[in-house]
Amino acid sequence: MAKLISISYRELAGKLKRAGYTEIRTSRHPVYYLASKNLTIPVPRHPGEVPKGTLRAIVREMGVSVEEFNNL
Repeated sequence: MAKLISISYRELAGKLKRAGYTEIRTSRHPVYYLASKNLTIPVPRHPGEVPKGTLRAIVREMGVSVEEFNNL
């Protein structure tokens, strides 16, 4: 099983954009949207790394494996 790597908010936003998500709302927590799956994902924008539990929940919501997410 692949290990989930720690990443910053900026890196997470980049991975979501490479996966085809578009930013639809920019507030305290930006929201990314994928039209093909009608899926919205709110992303916390805090200094430092995204907490592992939050990152794992986002990966699960995206419907990709940890290995696929790490390779984005």
